[in-house]
Order: sequence, then C-alpha cells, then structure tokens
Amino acid sequence: MLNTKEQISTQPPIAPYLIGLNEKQTIAVTHTEGPSIVIAGAGSGKTKVLTARIAHVLKENKATPNQILALTFTNKAAAEMRHRIEQVVGDQAKALWLGTFHSVFVKLLRREAAALGYPTYFSIYDSEDSKSLLKQLIKDLNLDDKVYRLNVVLGRISHAKNRLISPQSYAADALYQAEDMKMRMPRFSELYLRYVQYCSRAGAMDFDDLLVYMHKILYTHTELCKKYQQTFRYLFIDEFQDTNLVQYKIIQKLAEVHQNICVVGDDAQSIYAFRGADIQNILHFTRDYPHHQMVKLEQNYRSTQHIVDTANHIIQHNESQLKKTVWTDNTQGEPIQLVKAMSDLEESRMVVASILAQKRKHGLVYQDFVILYRTNNQSRNFEEALRKQNIPYRIVGGLSFYQRKEIKDFLAYLRFVVNPNDASSFKRIINLPKRGVGAVTLDKIFTLVHEKGETLWHVLSHLEQFLTGAAVVAIRRFVAFISSVADQLALKDAYTLASYVAKESGFLKELYEDKTIEGLTRYEHLQELLNSIKQFVDHAADTDPSLGSFLQEVSLITNGDQDNVGEDVVTLMTIHSVKGMEFNHVYLVGMEEELFPSAMMLGSKTDLEEERRLFYVAVTRARLKVIISYALSRYRFGKLSHTQPSRFLKEINLEPNALSVTATAPRALSAINRSDQTFGDLKVGSSVKHAHFGEGKVVQLVDTEDLYKAVVFFSSVGKKTLLLHYAKLELLPTR
Repeated sequence: MLNTKEQISTQPPIAPYLIGLNEKQTIAVTHTEGPSIVIAGAGSGKTKVLTARIAHVLKENKATPNQILALTFTNKAAAEMRHRIEQVVGDQAKALWLGTFHSVFVKLLRREAAALGYPTYFSIYDSEDSKSLLKQLIKDLNLDDKVYRLNVVLGRISHAKNRLISPQSYAADALYQAEDMKMRMPRFSELYLRYVQYCSRAGAMDFDDLLVYMHKILYTHTELCKKYQQTFRYLFIDEFQDTNLVQYKIIQKLAEVHQNICVVGDDAQSIYAFRGADIQNILHFTRDYPHHQMVKLEQNYRSTQHIVDTANHIIQHNESQLKKTVWTDNTQGEPIQLVKAMSDLEESRMVVASILAQKRKHGLVYQDFVILYRTNNQSRNFEEALRKQNIPYRIVGGLSFYQRKEIKDFLAYLRFVVNPNDASSFKRIINLPKRGVGAVTLDKIFTLVHEKGETLWHVLSHLEQFLTGAAVVAIRRFVAFISSVADQLALKDAYTLASYVAKESGFLKELYEDKTIEGLTRYEHLQELLNSIKQFVDHAADTDPSLGSFLQEVSLITNGDQDNVGEDVVTLMTIHSVKGMEFNHVYLVGMEEELFPSAMMLGSKTDLEEERRLFYVAVTRARLKVIISYALSRYRFGKLSHTQPSRFLKEINLEPNALSVTATAPRALSAINRSDQTFGDLKVGSSVKHAHFGEGKVVQLVDTEDLYKAVVFFSSVGKKTLLLHYAKLELLPTR
C-alpha cells in the first residue's frame, strides 16, 4: 500500500497555465464544452482567462489550432492573446484563426470572393474613402450637401448595414422613410442604393460590408456555411458586449453545429452603441442558449478598494445589467477626489498643477497619468496648460500615420494596381503627378462607365474609342504603366512592386523635389511606408508576401494600433478610446450636466444608462488614484455658459472616506502652503508677465476664503493686486 507521500507524488502536475488562477477563473478555463458566458468585471483577468481557455482546448487535444476561431476588436488585443497562447503551446498558436472580426473575415472572404462576384483582392474602403465617394454621389444627384451631411449619411448607411437592412428593404420601410422626411433627406434610400452599387462595381467593400458579406456567405450559400461550421469546432468571442447584430448572427451560425461557443465580456462596459454595438446580445445570451454555463469573474486585481467601491456605486443605478459584485483584496488606497473649478480654463491649469505636484511628491513618471474627457474638443485647454509647463503629452486618436495624405495617396496607387476597378483610388492618383486630366474628362469617363455598364478598367483601356484629346494620351500612358505593374503581381513581392511604383510613377520624385520642411517630412513618411512594406515581406515567411496581402493588412489597422505607449508622456484621450487600458492616476474632467452625460444622451433611459457605463469605464481604468473635476463655467459655442455638476456625481455614495469633496479647486490641486505662501509653482519672488502691465515680481500671495490674489510689483505701474483666477499670469524662468 502506498504511503501518503507516494500517493501525492503520483498526482498529475498542474498545467502551468492554470497556476495562479482563482476558483472562478479555473472553472471558466477548464469547462470548455457547450455554450458558455464569462462575465468579466473590470480588472478581473479577462485576457488571462480567455487565452488559458484556448490553450486548455489545445493541450487537451479537443481541437487542432485551425479548428479554433477567436475574435476580438483590436489587432493589439489579438496580438497579446496570440503571444500568451504561444507561451503555452508554442508555434502551433500561429495556425489559430485569431484576430479582429474584420481581419479574420477578410481572409475568409478572399477565399470565397468569387461566390460573391468580387475579385480576390477587393479594395477595402475606410471612412475617408467612403466619404469621398458619398461626396461625389451627392453631387451627382444634385443634393444639398448641407442637408445630406457626409457624417450623417455615412452613419445612417452604417446603421442600416449593421441591422442587415438592404437599400431595397430600407426604401420599402415606412418608418425609415418618415425619419428621412423629418431629417429633410427624402432621397437617402436612393443615395444608399447608389453607394452600394458603386462599391460593387468598383470591387470594393467598406468595413461594414466585411460583416454583411460574411453574413451573406453563411446565410445564402449552404455548402460554404456547412464547410465553416465543420471547420470551427470552438469559438471564442472577446469583448462580447461590443458586438452588433450582424456580428452576433455570424457567430450564432458558425456555432450552430458544435455549440462550443464561449463569449467573454462585461455588460457594464458596453459603451459603443453609437457604432452599432447592441448590449442586448450579452444580456440575452442566456436566453438564446438555455443550456449555457455562466461564470462571473468578480475579483478585481487592478484597482484599490476605494476605486472598486466607487465603481460599484456608479453601476448599481443601471437597471439593464447582469448583476455582479466586484471586489478586491488590494489596499484601500486614497479616496476618490472631487474638485470644483470656477472655469474650464482654471480646471485645466489645476489638473496640470496636480500632475506636477503628484509627480514630484511621489517620484512618478508622466506615463502614470491620463486625462480623460467626454469629447475631443475638451483637449485644447489641457494641451495649452501642459505646453506652458513643458510637460510632454500625446493625444490618443490623433492623426494616424496611415491617414496622412501622402500615405493615402501612395496606397491608392498600390490599391489601383491590385484592383483597377477601384474608382476612388483612380480619382485620387490620376493627377499625381500632374497629367492634365481635368474634371470634365473624369466626368465623361464615369458617365461612360455608368451608361455602358462596363468596368472602369475596360473603359480606361478603350478610352480612345470614346474620347479624344491630350488627356486621353496621358491616360493611355497611365494605363500602360499600371498594366506593366499588374502583370508582375503574381511574380514579385509587395516591397519590390511598391518600390518600383514609387520611382517609376514619379510620385517619389515629386516629393523629393519639394524642399520645404513639409515636403521633406512627406518624403520621409513615404520612405517609412516603404520600410514598413519591406518589414512585412521579411516577416512573411509563413504568410502571403504579395502586394494584395499587404494592402488588406494595412486596411484593417484598428484605432489605437499606431499609438506609441512607450514614451514617458501624459496621455490625453476620450473615455471611449481608453477602454482596455489602465493607468496609475486617472483625471476625469468635465463632469458637468449636458457634457457628461452628454446633452444628446438625455432623451431616453437606454442612452443615459450607456453614459453611466461610460462613467464606470473611466473610473475603472485607474489602479491607484482617481481625481474627478468639473467647472462652474465653460465656453461652449463661443459663449461663456454657467454649468451644473453632473447628475452622476450625486449618485455616488458619499460615505466618510469614500469621497472627499473640496470646496474650491485651488485648495485641492494647487498646493497652497500658508507658511511659505506658495501657489503651485508661483511663489513670493517669482518673475511673472501680465498681458497689460508687462513683467513684474510677486511680492505677496493672499489666500482668502474663495479668492486667491497676488500682489505684484510692475516697473511700469507699480504694485497691483490681481485675482489669480482672472489675471492669467505667465510664470517666467528664474534669472
């Protein structure tokens, strides 16, 4: 008989990926069969659980890597997941179908493009391409572009596609027609139809089409549907609360046979309804899959107890939710701090002063701090305040490298080589460099395309049969050049072809000859793009190094994938942009009625609850400290308006030590010290500059109950007592 020690030694070792998991996490990882929903509270180790579950399926030989489909919303998240899985299972992780919805569906659609009547390397239109197309269509239909505004039109088209409403169905729907009449856009359905037809003829899909056509493959092509239902034995969906109707329909269809579908998300973090996300998907999953397993991950590993408790108080006011109680074993930490400023300008100065004070006091670095706001236009005051203090910063969501004009222009060249029916790319490049092809000639070309029912490339290739003139000769040379490159698509890699196009088209030469600072910058940007293409080819040993493959990868770069997070800078961003990130210190600014919650979200309980979830997301980004601020006055639409604190602030449970409220902003953030009379970096003896009085020296600082004054001696006018809130003194370097 074995002794106890021998019995213990014969037990199988715990798999490395299971070590350190709590009880709920372990259940979520190891119970892999059938429908499963994992409700993952903020900071609860969601990514760790999801990747460990995939690794467990592979380690237990329940499926091969190419039988697993894992979908998320950003390339960055997908790369992190793949890296973690590789650490457990090795190189076989490369064979997983793991990526964003759009990147995975592009690969599938490329395989089945012929069934849809599309070329293998169809073009992918981003929002700028779509707007450019719509602008032309609005002009063609003689519509008023002040009524048919591009953002509104594109948003309505996107909404319709995400609800699987075709142009024909839209036109037949009385409610939609009534809405259009109310918005003074009675011809919207005609515009929608023209847009769809144009994309089809151009061999192009926008981002919404990647979902719509994947849905079409599964719901109208029976054999293809069966093929992929059998292929994917296990489905894993990250950030499930962010899925829209068409995404959920695709997921349901793919999981229909094996039923091994695991969705991971948090209804409390559903904040993208404006993009089409439908919180009902996660709320109704248990109804759609009655034999499901639900696991709630409620332990927060990220934040202090004060932050977790405050977040719980916020979200408890929402009725539509899957109830859970997030908790933590972390330290209690500092109370949430609520700060009142007299104006939006003062708010920005106070926040910046606080960042400097916290950094010096605790030995922090700038990347510990993030400033979150509801709308992008709130960033201006904070940028100015940061610059005045020489504090480095970055704005997430600024101009992406791939959105720069010269990059978009050159990528259009490459796109047209791969897909010579892409009219948007043709119009963008035909006069880069100048070829003397005017608007009249272009209008004639597209009229021919429409009237003849031919492809753009056919018309361009036979243009001499229809038109004459110098422009036709220039287009003939252009067509010959594009044809010579296209003939090499199957023979040469992306970098070889791109380098050839850059040189032989004259595009690189034109940038090189512009010796202005801007011109040199554009030239350097193009060189950097060529470097990225070379890098793509060099790392494409196991993938397709073709030009078409590169273009589709670039088209699918998601928001945030280009952000450089390694620099020591203060981060500024909207709350919508920060989801999935975390910082030590979070400043949540502009907590005022009609700003947060937004005035546009006050019309219904559903919208208001989404705004409250946005508040929840902002607070839960913090590891150590949250400071919330609001102003009593703010410039809006060119006028100084009085504001009220956000209703959300009143909903937080104001228990002792749970929330410390300051009566006035400077006491909280400007480090007033009564003994040596300092006011942030301003102190007795400081040299300052005033807009009217010129340079002077501070001789006294006065702290009254609500007003903060400086007595300054100016050589021009003598002593002046100034209210610091209004004086706008500029601090000069010490001499």
